[in-house]
Parts: sequence; structure tokens; C-alpha cells
Amino acid sequence: MNNFLQAIDTLTIKFTLAAVLLPLLAFLINLVIPGKHNKITGWVSTLAILISCILSVTIFSKVWNTGHLVHQQFAWFTVGDTQAYAGILLNNLSVLMLLLVNLIALPVHIYSMAYMKDDAGYNRYFAFLSFFCFSMLALVVVDNLVLFYIAWELVGFSSYLLIGFWFSRHKAVQANKKAFIMNRVGDIGLLTAILIIYATFHTFDINILFGDHSIIKAITVYNKGEWYSPLTGSFTIPGVSYHLDVVWQYVAFAGIFLAVAAKSAQFPLHTWLPDAMEGPTSVSALIHAATMVAAGVFLLGRVYPMFNDTELTILAVIGCFTAFMAATVALTQNDLKRILAYSTISQLGYMIMAMGIGAYSSSLFHLVTHAFFKCLLFLVAGIVIHQMAHIRDNNKLDIDPQNILNMGGLGKKMPLTFIAALIGGLALIGLPFTSGYLSKDGILIQAFQWSQGKGWVFMLIPVFAVLTTWLTAFYVIRLIAKVFLGDLRLLERFPALKLHIGDGGWRYAVPLLFLAVGSLFPIFSFNPFSYEHSWLYKGVLQPGAIAGEGIFQVIVPVGVNIFSVLVIYAAYIIYAKRKVNPFSQTNALYRLSVDEWYFDDIYKKYVVTPVLAMGRATFRLDRRVIDGFIHSVAYAGMSLAKAAMWTDRYIIDGFLNLIVAVVQSIGNFARRFQGGKVQCYFDYIYFNNIDMRRGERLKANGEGFYIAGNSSVLILDSCFLILNFSPR
Repeated sequence: MNNFLQAIDTLTIKFTLAAVLLPLLAFLINLVIPGKHNKITGWVSTLAILISCILSVTIFSKVWNTGHLVHQQFAWFTVGDTQAYAGILLNNLSVLMLLLVNLIALPVHIYSMAYMKDDAGYNRYFAFLSFFCFSMLALVVVDNLVLFYIAWELVGFSSYLLIGFWFSRHKAVQANKKAFIMNRVGDIGLLTAILIIYATFHTFDINILFGDHSIIKAITVYNKGEWYSPLTGSFTIPGVSYHLDVVWQYVAFAGIFLAVAAKSAQFPLHTWLPDAMEGPTSVSALIHAATMVAAGVFLLGRVYPMFNDTELTILAVIGCFTAFMAATVALTQNDLKRILAYSTISQLGYMIMAMGIGAYSSSLFHLVTHAFFKCLLFLVAGIVIHQMAHIRDNNKLDIDPQNILNMGGLGKKMPLTFIAALIGGLALIGLPFTSGYLSKDGILIQAFQWSQGKGWVFMLIPVFAVLTTWLTAFYVIRLIAKVFLGDLRLLERFPALKLHIGDGGWRYAVPLLFLAVGSLFPIFSFNPFSYEHSWLYKGVLQPGAIAGEGIFQVIVPVGVNIFSVLVIYAAYIIYAKRKVNPFSQTNALYRLSVDEWYFDDIYKKYVVTPVLAMGRATFRLDRRVIDGFIHSVAYAGMSLAKAAMWTDRYIIDGFLNLIVAVVQSIGNFARRFQGGKVQCYFDYIYFNNIDMRRGERLKANGEGFYIAGNSSVLILDSCFLILNFSPR
């Protein structure tokens, strides 16, 4: 039996490796395909993700709810006494995410072949898209924190490439830089947490750290937060005790939270996501609906056992605040993609809040359902924007194709797109018979149950969560009414407008139909009113989870949905029927929403501007002080070298040359006495005798006179000899 299980595990691991590496292979192939607009690249990437999707379905069927963990690893590297291993870890969470990423990526690839068909960077787009899919798939199956961090970085890098895909646009460049920098803040936090965890437990293995029989689950907490683990256990080193001080435990939590906040666009690192809409809409459908932004929630699911009650409460508060804040901003935005971006931030806030209140299963359930209906809404937005761009180009208008104030009445021209938008919108609101109803109501019910007995302050979390639901209903109907209902607003300004628009071809229709089906309840539960009957909810249910019992099971869904219907009707009357808008558009609350709670202004004033000022100051310090000092030293050295060169050339070499000249002159002078002329020798003897006689006479007059006189004679003799020996 064990041999059979090992054979099955080996085959499953091979399927997993193939599912992960196929998009990487597509990326490499697309890089070498010639041209910039070769249609083959789209088919290569789509075929790779299709096979990966089929393999992920097979893997899911072999692992899901079998109670059998598939985990294989090999020795990776050794540093000192530390042996690091790399491998694949497949449990319910891993295979669920593996399947989800592929199921969302496949319709996006099909859609992209039509959406990007006229783009000059077609090859590059599909190469980047495949690379992103590889990074995300690797992230969900790796078994240790080092590999997890590498995949985490690759996800961030590939999203940077896709957000800034249209790099000739200034806004796109600014957006991808903003996303990259804000995600680096989170990456530093994650790296810090990994180092603290390794320093404490001496392993990177996720299963050893956070699995069903992990070290952390065996930890005893003392002294209001300090961690102590037993000396022996399934994964412990014999005789070694693991201790983590309370301060470092909170530092590790802060690091993980920063990583989650950056990747999943939660307060205070959420502002990059709306700007990231500068990338292609198909990119937004994949990255910013179901994959990259879900990575933060997935990280929480991986390391969930390490959080204490205080940390979970912090997650709940920040998640609830983010959900509410983003929903209020979405109310007044007019950019179609920006509304969906803030909607995504809001729904991610629900997931983080659910993790914080202990609704682990509901959080992951909402992650999956949200992936389908939000991807559907982004693809709908892409079709709408594409058709509005056609209207703009065909009529040579100067309009923004993403501005919903230019739209209206598109439901008549694009019925399939309108139906898909309606299904996605109702699922986003969380109305019955949609998947969103099952997952969101589960979070709301458990939020009220969690707050019981904890005081009125804790009750604010479920209350604001419910308010967020009603705000969601309002902005969703506002969006649908302004885009699809009534008459096209451009006709009011341009009556002679030419309209040649529609739903598009099959590569638009098939993804919409697939995702629309995934947004309905039967895919997840045959009972449309009970989240607890969902196969997905049961599959990721944690021991000790909040039981769905009590009066909240009835009151919350009924009350929330009745009022949601009233909100929907009010929004329909205001925007579809174009009745008078009762909401003031000049008061402080409206400005707060339109200006996105001033977060960008605050960050620009108190973060960006000081950092840039510091950068300029350090640049000037480097240029004028450090470089100035170095240049001064260099100038002094050059001056000293020049002085040394002058001294060497004109003083030392000059003195030596003078000595040489003197010696040469003396030699030349002395050489004349050996000229070989006998008469000269006689003259020399003659004059020498005369000098000797004169010296004797002068000697009688005193020594001084003798010396002076003899010297005078020598000088005269020398002059005579020079004249005598000179060549005639």
C-alpha cells in the first residue's frame, strides 16, 4: 500500500512540476519567436496554460480532501551545519490555489488573443503573461520559505512588467514604479519575518513550521506572548528548545502584515492598485482580481498558526477599515477600471478581516468566488472600453473611453456583455443564488458571532462590514446603470455619431460565459442559502472554527439582503431613471470620496516629497562635498605631481645637466693640452719657467702678494694657451 501511495505521490509531483513549468517554457519559446506581432505566441501561451489547467484538475482530484499530504523534497544547499531542502508541498490549500490560478488564467489568455490582437507588443505581452503565471503557480506549491520568497519576488517583478506594458505612456511608467516600490516595502517585511522564524526554529520548511503537526502548533505561550516549544517532538531537534521573545514575535507579525498589505493592497499600502489600472485590462483581470492580489491572503493562510489573538484582531480591524474605505471611494469614481480597482481593495479587505475574526474557511471561500466574478467584471470592462475606443477613433473624438460619464445604453448594443456584467455585479453585491452570497454572508455571520461578548468596540467590525455591503450594492448599480442602461450620453453631445459596436467574437464570449457560470451558486454548493454546505468551505475548514449557529444565521442574511435590494432600487432610480441626485457633490464627505481619502496627497506631502528632498540633499552632498573633497584631493595630487615634475625636470635634472656640462667643458679644455704639437709643449715649458722665476721674486714681497701674483700669472698663461692651442 505504501509503495502504491509513493507511486501516486511521485506521479502527482511530476504533474505539478509540469503544470508549473509549462508557462515558463511558453515564456522562453515566445522570447525567441521572431517578430513583434506573431500570432503564434498567443497560441503557445494559451496551449501551455490549457495543459497546465488540465494537469491541475488531475492534481486537485488526487489531493483534495483525501487526508493525504503530498510532500517531496531534495537537498538544495548546505551552509555550515544547516541543510536546506527544496520541494513541492500539496495540501488542500495548495491544490485549490493551483487550480484557481489556472482556471482564471485560461479564459484571460483566450480573451487576450482578441483584446491584444492589434497591439504592437503582442509577442512581449504573452511572454510576460506566461512568466507571471509561472511565478504565481510556483508560489502556491513550494514547500519552504526561501523558495516562497523567490516566487513572491518573481510575482512582483512580472506584475511590474505587465503594469508598465505600455511603457511609452507616462502614467503607465509612473504606475508600475509606484507598484514596484510599494511592494518592495512589503518584501522587506516578509524577508524580516522569514529571518526571525528561521533564527528561532532553524528551518525554512513550511510543513514543519505550519503544518498539522508543526513546531508552532506545539508551542506553549507564556508571559503574555513569549513562545516556548517542547524539547522533543515530530519536527524538533532533540535537546533543542525553541524560544521567541514577545517583541520579536510581533516584529515577525509586522513583517508578514506589511507583505500582505503590499501584495493585497490593504491600508496603508493600497494606493498602488488603482494606478495599476494603466496596464491592459486583461492584465487587470488576471493579476488584480484573482492572482497577485490574492497572494497576500494565501500567505496568511500558509502561516496562519503563528498569529495570536491580538494580531488577529489587528488584521480584522485593518481589513474592515480597508473594505469600508475603498467602498466609499468607489461610490464617486468615474473611471470604469478605477471603480473595479477600489472594489477589489474592498473585497480583499473582507478576506483579511475574515482571517482576523477566525473565519479562515470563509476568507479562502471568498477569495475563490471573488476571483470568478471580479475577473468577469474586468473582462466586461475591457470589452466596453474597447468598443468606446472604436467610437472615439471612428468619429475622431477627444474623449476618455474609460469614463462612465460618456457611456450609457450599451446594453442594447452588447447584450451578452450586459448579462455578464449583471451576473458579476449581483455576485459582487452578494445577492442570493450567486457565489458571492455564499462566501460574503459567511463572513458577515461569523463576524457577528466573533464580536459577541467582546464589547461594543468589537461590534463595530461587523457593523461596518455590513455598511460596506450596502455601499457595494450602490456603486455596482451606479456603474451598471451609467454604462449599460438609458441612452448613450455621447449622442447628447454628438447627435451624428456613428456606432458600430457589439459583443465581439467567440474569444470574448467564451471567457465571459465560463466566468459567469463560475459566479453562480451551483459550482460551490447545491444549497444556494448555506455557505456551510459548500464543498470548498468544508475542505479548508480549520479545527475549532466558529460554528454557524444561532440567530445570526437567519437575521444577518435576511436583513442584509433586504436592505441591499432597497439600496439597489434607490441607485436605479437615481442613475437609470436619471432622477435628481439627493447627494450633495460639494460637501466634505463627497470631496473625501472623490479625492480617495487624500491618501495620495498625504503620502506625496509627508513621504514622497521628504524622500525626494532627502535624495536631492544627499545628491548635493555627494556632488559638492564628497565629490568636491575627492576632486580637491585629486587636484592637490595633480598639482603636487606637476610641481614634482617641474622640480625633477628643471632643478634636479638641471643640476645634473649642469654638472655634465661643466665636466664636459673641463674635459674638452684639458683635452687641448694633449694635441700632439711639440712646439706647444716647448711653449708651455718656457712659460712655466718664467712663472717660476716670477714667483720667486714675488715671494720675497710676502706670501699674500705671491699668491695673488701667481694667480694672475696662471690666468694669463691660461689665456695664452687657449689662444695658442686654438685651431687655426
